[in-house]
Amino acid sequence: MAEHDFRYALLNPQHTLTECRALSPGRYQVTGIGGAIQSGDTLIVTLKGSRDLPLRLTVDKVRHMIRPAGQWLAVANGPAFQELAIHQWQVICEKCQRQEELEFAVDAKANKLDLPAAAAARLQELGWQATPQHLCPRCLKESA
Repeated sequence: MAEHDFRYALLNPQHTLTECRALSPGRYQVTGIGGAIQSGDTLIVTLKGSRDLPLRLTVDKVRHMIRPAGQWLAVANGPAFQELAIHQWQVICEKCQRQEELEFAVDAKANKLDLPAAAAARLQELGWQATPQHLCPRCLKESA
């Protein structure tokens, strides 16, 4: 099981995505070139409309094309969104006052009360402590 990072495809045009679209909630069709994609691999892509928010997809099936050489079509599983909404929040470390712009994705029809939980989950992915106080990774390491 390999992990393929397509977030910075401009740095390596021989290993890039052509298309990534939702077939149904949680099911995606991905077309790309290069990378020797296989079933069970993980694809990391940037969400449309986001600066740096990644979407992790697990390849279920892949079909390698003859022409053009190196092109493939994969069906992958990932987060199930009916309609995707990307939110941006600002968080400040309560110890050193470091400020971070935070992006996180939720279903567009999600309740407004679900936003803090989604933001806290994204903060933890970035290495921050979300509760009882906001601490950046550096201050968290110093306090340990």
